[in-house]
Amino acid sequence: MSEVRPFPNAPQISFNPRLILTALIGLFVAVGVFSGVYQVPAESVAVVQRFGGYLKTENPGLHFKLPWGIDSVTLVEILRQQKLEFGFATRGATNPYQYADYREQEGEKTMVTGDLNTALVEWVVQYHISDPVAYVFNFREPLPTLRDLSQAVMREVVGDRTVDEVLTIGRQEMEAKCAERLRELVAALSMGVHIDQIQLGNINPPADVQASFSDVNRAKQEKESAINTASGNYNQIIPKARGEAEQKIKGAEGYAAKRVNEAEGDAARFQAVLTEYLKAPEVTKKRLYLETMSDVLSQVPGKVILDDKASSFLPLMNLRQTTPAPATR
Repeated sequence: MSEVRPFPNAPQISFNPRLILTALIGLFVAVGVFSGVYQVPAESVAVVQRFGGYLKTENPGLHFKLPWGIDSVTLVEILRQQKLEFGFATRGATNPYQYADYREQEGEKTMVTGDLNTALVEWVVQYHISDPVAYVFNFREPLPTLRDLSQAVMREVVGDRTVDEVLTIGRQEMEAKCAERLRELVAALSMGVHIDQIQLGNINPPADVQASFSDVNRAKQEKESAINTASGNYNQIIPKARGEAEQKIKGAEGYAAKRVNEAEGDAARFQAVLTEYLKAPEVTKKRLYLETMSDVLSQVPGKVILDDKASSFLPLMNLRQTTPAPATR
């Protein structure tokens, strides 16, 4: 019997085992070369691991690693300042851990102050990766850990202050204290991260009591304004009054000194006259008489001085008449 073929007209295909093996080897090499080449961006470094253990750190540029899972590469951005947002979110961030979802945001920004009040605190942690090896190997999830540490530190700082300090005057001191405390924790845990800055954002009381807090703040501002106005008036009036008082005191002191000097001069002059009088009483008496009469008579108008031997002074009376008397009929 003859063999019956299902497709008598189908072409015969022959397989060359050597050609297939060569093609497979070429494909294996090509895939290996393609998967072994990697590029490190300018702001990053590459932490190379071989079988999961640390091998080396590569700088930016084109590099080669062993393929097929022997070597693995983790790119770490060390020249870029990154941030974590708490209580709010900036959409479009490339870092999935930069902010939490809305429900977690409400929880992480609600804090209790030292006087058992509630405040809604928003803040930003700015950081950069300082040690890429420690960042990759020391923690399985370094950014979630950093978020938890940041919340713990902020709650500690807010819990040590009153609600008035948190809402008004304590912002800068709180930022500095949080940054210092978080740096200490990060360094102690060897996270490979450096905290650059902590910035407080919106700080508000809860919505239910926000109107009351606004009234209190408004009253405080009015109080400060009244105090500043009173201080301005005080600084304007008091120095002027003090200047006038000082001027009057100086005038009185000058007048007193003048009177004392005049009295002392008169006393000295009288003492000198007394001394001379005791030396020659008659001469001094006559001189005093003449000086006194000279002072007195110089003030008398139209005076006539007669000799004591004159018999009559009537003819001299008309000397005082300067204009002729009118004629009478």
